[in-house]
Amino acid sequence: MTKSKIIGSAPVLLVHDVVLSANYYRDCVGFIYERFWGEPAGFCILWRDHFHIMLSSVEDTKHIVPHYKVVDKMCNIYFWVNDVEALYHELVQRGATIDYELCDQPYGCREFGIQDLDGYDIAFGQDMEDRPG
Repeated sequence: MTKSKIIGSAPVLLVHDVVLSANYYRDCVGFIYERFWGEPAGFCILWRDHFHIMLSSVEDTKHIVPHYKVVDKMCNIYFWVNDVEALYHELVQRGATIDYELCDQPYGCREFGIQDLDGYDIAFGQDMEDRPG
């Protein structure tokens, strides 16, 4: 019998305006989406490099609570990348809101973070042992 395995995941972010948020992730972070669900639009699935984010709109913004408001310096999503410096420069060029600049962390990652329209912190990091040089 073949063992079942997880083949993907998709964090879900609650957002104020799913269309504006999806367009931010498309234009500033390089994600792709094909459609919205609901009328008015209330849900969207985006992806980049086989990794997904789901956005779901909420009417009451009190439900939008970025993790850093609960735990200091905690991001909502952390993506491991193969070239953090190239991605950093790409997202700066695209106009993403940089939350914190490229830096080396004591836990062995070089990383940076962005902040989306709803205040969520999204971090991108690379294990420093995997970096050339």
